[in-house]
Amino acid sequence: ETGTPTLKQIMATMGEIYANPQATQTSLDDVFFNVETWLQDEIAREFAEKEGLAFLLGDGINKPKGILDNPFEATDDKTRPFGTIQQLSSGTAGTFNGDNLIDLIYSIKAGYRQNAVFMMTNLTQSKARKLKDNEGNYLWQPGLQAGQPSTLLSYGIEENNDMPEAEADANAILFGDFKRGYTIVDRMGTRILRDPFTNKPYVGFYTTKRVGGMLTDSSAFKVLALKA
Repeated sequence: ETGTPTLKQIMATMGEIYANPQATQTSLDDVFFNVETWLQDEIAREFAEKEGLAFLLGDGINKPKGILDNPFEATDDKTRPFGTIQQLSSGTAGTFNGDNLIDLIYSIKAGYRQNAVFMMTNLTQSKARKLKDNEGNYLWQPGLQAGQPSTLLSYGIEENNDMPEAEADANAILFGDFKRGYTIVDRMGTRILRDPFTNKPYVGFYTTKRVGGMLTDSSAFKVLALKA
């Protein structure tokens, strides 16, 4: 017999990002270099960086509310309220060990672990790669075949340099199923308004994108804080 399921109303917080690069018509007509395509590629790259930062750290004010902007508690899934992420402590300020990572993995229910990955910065990953078990074997293992990702305790690693670094009190490592836990809302995709009139001889490319994000399952991932 199970408890009565409950439904919670959730709403994505939306925000708009924009850019307005300009180029002369002469450069756009240049046959050996497609300036318009290059500008669009650069805008897409810049937008992706801003979106990634907002999905992780956004405060929800005219931008998505990021994963790490939600409240944390040490209590487990049975007692922790929806919308609150479980925070495990490493027990030592500014550092972590293999046991901490194992505790992080098994704090998540089995249904989430199937598609779970670690998320951390490249510098935190370098520390994780040096961890060994009692027999001197590295916990980090390279992919056995070409194209296979490396693993940490058999789970993939997503490098994200917007994560906090491995310093005292930092929420330095996330672990979980991010697709189940966080939903991204892309309202209309990227829109580009080509404007050859406002600032002659320049052609403007007013580019906007409206995106949102929300925590949809706070049990889908957990965070390791490097504190005593």
